[in-house]
Amino acid sequence: MKKISLLGSTGSIGVNTLDVIERYPESFQVCALSAGSNVDLFARQIRKFKPALAALFDSTKIDALKELVGDLDVEIVSGQEGTVSAASFSEADLVVSGVVGSAGLLPALSALKAGKNLALANKETLVIAGELVLKEA
Repeated sequence: MKKISLLGSTGSIGVNTLDVIERYPESFQVCALSAGSNVDLFARQIRKFKPALAALFDSTKIDALKELVGDLDVEIVSGQEGTVSAASFSEADLVVSGVVGSAGLLPALSALKAGKNLALANKETLVIAGELVLKEA
């Protein structure tokens, strides 16, 4: 069973990735999720997939998230540091990055530096720093 850390879980790539994971529960397990600011959808995803770690980029909404999922056994972190924690999460076999734009660069590099297999679902990371990313891979 592959343990997945999914970055950008509330975006279209993330939602579709979770759909595949849900269809193949014998093959995949979510161990970490990260999202930008869509607290309601993120809380539903946390309840459904029960990751050990949940990272919300928008620190101003962390209290709202804790209110929605505070009864669950999940470590909740926030900000860029939280996203990096999800990208380098020790339990993950595979990091799927659906974070768009330059915001996806640091988490992608962090995943690679942590020795994780990285499924990169955006071109911006390679356009911005392709040589650096490939060097770490």
